[in-house]
Amino acid sequence: MKVVIVGGVAGGATAAARLRRLDESAEITVYEKSGYISYANCGLPYYIGGAIEDERDLTLQTPESFYARFRVNMQVNHEVIGIDTANKKVKVRDLASGKVFEKEYDKLLLSTGARPIKPAFSGIDDGRIFTLRNVEDTLALKKYITTVRPRTAVVVGGGFIGVEVAENLRKSGMNVTIVEAAPQLMAPFDGDMASFIHAEMVRNGVKLALGSMVDGFRDDGNTLSVLLKGGKSLACELCVLAIGVSPDTALAREAGLELGLKGSIVVNDRMETSAKDIYAVGDAVEIRHFVTGKRTLISLAGPANRQARIAADNIAGGDSRYNGGQGSSIIKVFSLTAASTGINERTAREAGIETQKVILSPLNHAGYYPGGTTMTMKVLFEKGSMKLVGAQIVGFDGVDKRIDVLATAIRAGMTAADLAELDLAYAPPYSSAKDPVNMAGFIAENLSRGIVRQWYVEQVDELPRDGSVVLLDTRTEEEFDRGHIDGFMNIPVDDLRERIGEIERGKRVYVICQSGLRSYIASRILAGYGIEAYNFAGGYRFYDTVVNDRACAASASACGRE
Repeated sequence: MKVVIVGGVAGGATAAARLRRLDESAEITVYEKSGYISYANCGLPYYIGGAIEDERDLTLQTPESFYARFRVNMQVNHEVIGIDTANKKVKVRDLASGKVFEKEYDKLLLSTGARPIKPAFSGIDDGRIFTLRNVEDTLALKKYITTVRPRTAVVVGGGFIGVEVAENLRKSGMNVTIVEAAPQLMAPFDGDMASFIHAEMVRNGVKLALGSMVDGFRDDGNTLSVLLKGGKSLACELCVLAIGVSPDTALAREAGLELGLKGSIVVNDRMETSAKDIYAVGDAVEIRHFVTGKRTLISLAGPANRQARIAADNIAGGDSRYNGGQGSSIIKVFSLTAASTGINERTAREAGIETQKVILSPLNHAGYYPGGTTMTMKVLFEKGSMKLVGAQIVGFDGVDKRIDVLATAIRAGMTAADLAELDLAYAPPYSSAKDPVNMAGFIAENLSRGIVRQWYVEQVDELPRDGSVVLLDTRTEEEFDRGHIDGFMNIPVDDLRERIGEIERGKRVYVICQSGLRSYIASRILAGYGIEAYNFAGGYRFYDTVVNDRACAASASACGRE
């Protein structure tokens, strides 16, 4: 069996290795357009910032090492320029010599990935504008930084690559501004959770120009001006375009394969395309979202590797199936870790899924053990069924563990209340006897039983200040004096029973504390006296971060915004 694979990075290399393990006799040839195979795409920004010092560490395999281990013919600097589906041949150009030749196949796998979006802006070809998608891009950017030593940089785009590049440029000593057309960074997160990311970027000296769109570029001699719609411009000596990627499917289109979202390749759950004996995987394909059931694009290494394994199984005569992706992801933002899985509130609304949520701010491990840090968790579940649909966490240590537990729970079809039953590992340096994931389950369980009612940050401005309801802050006097929401009275939770007469009967009470725990206790005390109480989801710490972020957006110059 002759197998040709187009693309030798995550999907292509994984498929080639898996296929060899399944079939020792197959003739496997991989054509890779760049000069590198199996490289650490996700590590590229960290080479720019110096966390990865040796460029050789970016390459997991070479054509020689791959051949020695798997006997796969890896042809770098070779571009597949055509597919003859009828005669089962590909046309290949050797980029070094210019020679064009044909190669027959029995099975063909397309792992062509995605290309950086580079709009036709005026001045887009200026040599100070870079993208970051492959090793060659990275080496060119690193060489420019080392040679020119720019002091100012603009990163266009606030997704994974944009945020990681901005951090690493800042760590290199540059003054950095991120320009993002959306009102927030990191689209997988809801705006409230993104507030923590914004605060961390600003705290580390990165300026944010959110809700700003690039209109072009202008050469001003020693500087490059990034022109924004509305007439404003930003001067810099280096610009990195990270405004997203689009499926690289010109080859598939010319071959007549069925295409879907944004020109992506349509595949079934066996990773088969519309053409016989042609498979496709990775950033180039349209898949089913595991939570919503809708067709989507997910450009992440994990799904690409799983798809490649499934395609290889099926090429070798098996029957493996891909059941969809849920977009589990994690990112380092200076000292902060931010992670998400499943869908957020915005995506749920678009999909017609009515959700409920719990927001909590637990410590990463036992409070009495030194070095504990707070994380903020937002867990979404379907109203009625309570089936988990998404989660977002920002914090420091232990975020990765909790998001993976929640991602597994979503994949298993668990409900939010089921989280209370998970038997998770505990020792004081690592967790608490009630793990943060368990705590999310306890809150959801209380909601389902009517033991607690919640109110949310988006309701703050809607709360009556005319005395028709009681607004109660149950933190200590010292905490209250350091900052509180206008219109709230202060009765510390430990004094509430003795001061219960200060709460007017017959009125609904909206309660808040620092994290949500003391206000929950206060809500139960009030319920015991026959008073209807609502607990604030997330606590004052959450409220303060979100509201400060919104204030910064309204008064940008005062908050490290552009």
